[in-house]
Amino acid sequence: MRILEEFWYGNIEPTEYDTSACKEYKKLLELICRNEEKLKATITDEQKELFDKYSDCVREYQSITDYLLFQSSFKLGSRMMLEVMENIPFNS
Repeated sequence: MRILEEFWYGNIEPTEYDTSACKEYKKLLELICRNEEKLKATITDEQKELFDKYSDCVREYQSITDYLLFQSSFKLGSRMMLEVMENIPFNS
């Protein structure tokens, strides 16, 4: 029950996760940043503004996707726990 209390009090942020152990994630993030810097150095101010708007939309989309994934995973985990609990015999 402790994990639910942590959620309730806002001590756990479902969309935050540790990526330090994932080398692929870190490498990809570095590549994204490097390519974004190169792209911004070669485009006009008008194009930069459009690219920034595009990037903001992509980030918002990813945030919503993360939320929906967490929600679905939490529901699946809850159903699994209920099924396990239903199959545990109780001694009366």
